[in-house]
Amino acid sequence: MKRFDVIVIGGGVLGCFMARNLCRWDLSTALLEAREDVCTGISKANTAVVYPGYDHKPGTLKAELTVRANRAFGMLCEELDVPFSRCGSLMVACGEQGAAILRKKLRNGLESGVPDLRLLEREELLALEPELTEAVTLGLYSPTAGTVNPWALGIAAMENAVANGAVFCPNSPVIGIREEQAGYAVQTEGETFFCRAIVNCAGLQSVSVQELLAPSPVQLRITAGDYLVLDPLTAHMPKHIVQYEPEQGKGLTAVPTVEGNLLLGPSEREGSDYGTDRRGLDFVRKMTRRVLPKVDLNDTIRTFAALRPNPERPNGSSIRSFVIDHPAEGFWSFLGVKTPGLTCADQLGSYVALQVAETLNARENPHFQPIRRGIPKLHGLDFAARQQRIAENPEFGQVVCFCEDVTLGEIRAAIRAGAVTVDGVKHRVGAAMGRCQGSRCRLKIEALLREEGVYGH
Repeated sequence: MKRFDVIVIGGGVLGCFMARNLCRWDLSTALLEAREDVCTGISKANTAVVYPGYDHKPGTLKAELTVRANRAFGMLCEELDVPFSRCGSLMVACGEQGAAILRKKLRNGLESGVPDLRLLEREELLALEPELTEAVTLGLYSPTAGTVNPWALGIAAMENAVANGAVFCPNSPVIGIREEQAGYAVQTEGETFFCRAIVNCAGLQSVSVQELLAPSPVQLRITAGDYLVLDPLTAHMPKHIVQYEPEQGKGLTAVPTVEGNLLLGPSEREGSDYGTDRRGLDFVRKMTRRVLPKVDLNDTIRTFAALRPNPERPNGSSIRSFVIDHPAEGFWSFLGVKTPGLTCADQLGSYVALQVAETLNARENPHFQPIRRGIPKLHGLDFAARQQRIAENPEFGQVVCFCEDVTLGEIRAAIRAGAVTVDGVKHRVGAAMGRCQGSRCRLKIEALLREEGVYGH
């Protein structure tokens, strides 16, 4: 039986940051993930927005953590060597009812301490973002909003946690939890772990995991959303995150991603799998034409669906705050964390890690190293720098993914860093993300995975 001070269940973005923050304390930590890699569930399909914090009721934990997280996000991404774009956001209205919503969000944001928020009239909006429909009447401008790659962030947090002593255990679905003297026994399909404390970050399965030990105060209603991804060469791409919420129903979020694509969505529908829905995609297209009429939807290179866990009370009423349950000594559960879960993952991890440390009487870890360096990418380097890198390792001179300019050296480095599938490679270095979506490079990546002895593991 393997023994740890703390076991984190679930390797999504939140679980990865939970493990990283526990490493700030003198605690041995294991991260158990049911799948073969981190960020393979709800974290892999995300709007990718780092929110400023005006959407939440002032004084709540969600508002406080969102504002704090946004402020620290640039430094966090520098520590983890993850691209981050603080491109700013425009929430726009096309009528008086929508304008009233923006004024309320402005008041919320100012009360919560969101910096530099201001309302823009129609002429100012169109001057700042000429791709918008001329029907806009008012906009809420937040220059601190940004966008980040969700799985790149989660992988970086996991790698940094492992570098600081955490143990990552893939293919370890938890099937049982029982109380033991001074702790818990956690049963997976392969082995049993003993620990003094557990943090449940299991996403869509978070309620099921909690119920292995204690009743859950909430139930999860799973909804799906559909997205379009446009080619980076798209003309008339907005420079800011554009959000539109009509007076009734779901609106649109348009995100210029850190990779240069335009992400459009989501629809909102009942659903519990990652298959896209034609009506949902048609809705996204309709909203895009309404809000960003100059964007050419023929430049779509990919569609995908995302799932969201919506926490509800037993009577079916929605819960708008973070649900962090503590049903037993040494046991914490994040139940149904959704937007702004990506924004707040590090802050939520820090918030609960402190509680765990206090419960276990742990001291701060003086050796914690927050810096992580990712796989060097040739794309974007000048000629001299590329030549130097190739001289050090000729495999960096062999391009495998021509759409994204990803080399053999980068792909092999991704595999050796933990990728065991094509998606794992894609999430680490961007191969198969371009216009052809892997049709030219996928077989080569699979061959490299087999060559490294990990394909299918």
